[in-house]
This record gives sequence, C-alpha cells and structure tokens, in this order.
Amino acid sequence: MITYNTDGVKMPAIKKRDTSAWIKAVAAEYGRKVGEIGYMFVNDDKILEVNNEYLGHNYYTDIITFDYDEDDTISGDIVISLDTVRSNAEQYGKDYNEELHRVIIHGILHLCGINDKGPGEREIMEAAENKALAMIKL
Repeated sequence: MITYNTDGVKMPAIKKRDTSAWIKAVAAEYGRKVGEIGYMFVNDDKILEVNNEYLGHNYYTDIITFDYDEDDTISGDIVISLDTVRSNAEQYGKDYNEELHRVIIHGILHLCGINDKGPGEREIMEAAENKALAMIKL
C-alpha cells in the first residue's frame, strides 16, 4: 500500500492512483514488489529537522528515504521537501511537476537498490530516473 500525507504543506497536485500504479511498475522493472510505502510531503524546516534528528545531517535536502525492505518487497518512508523540489526545478529550469515526480521515483529507486553517492552512481541514478519518468504521463 502506498500512502501520501503532508505536514505543514498543501498536498501536491499528483494523481495518486496513477502515481501508485507507476511506482509499482517501476519497482517491477527491478524485480521488486511494493509493500508499505509512506510518502510525507513537508517544507524545508521539517526536512531539516528530520535530517538532523535521524541522520545527524545539518542541511536541507529534497528527499530522505528510510528503507524497510524485506527480500524482494520494497517498503519505506519517504520524506520530500516541496520547497526544495520547487527551488531545484527553478534552478535547473525544469517543470515543477516533472521535478516532483523525479524525486518521488528517486526514493523508490533507492529502495530498489540504486545508490547515488559513490563514483559513477549519480549517472546510473539519473538514467534510472529518466527511464522511470518515460513510463508516466505527466
């Protein structure tokens, strides 16, 4: 089950049913099933608080993924700062809705085992994001 919640922000205008079907299709591309996925859309202040409290990081970010995977079933909590998504879209000249969906699937790709911190990993993640974005009509 995939849930979408907010804390301190208005729910973004995403098509939840279509987005959930897309997430399941992307996970299936990696041989994974979807278990419990909880999205929490927040503002920058809240994501900084979460980053500090749970990861010991004192900086803003667009997404934090908590991984509770078991075997081939992905589960986790995904916290997304809509403020940072918006500023990233502006900074990179991207459509806000596309950037939001890129971040939504970014967390799923992490749960599927794709990393983006090591050498060459960012390019692999970007390619996976682009492939996933091609699977949904925005």
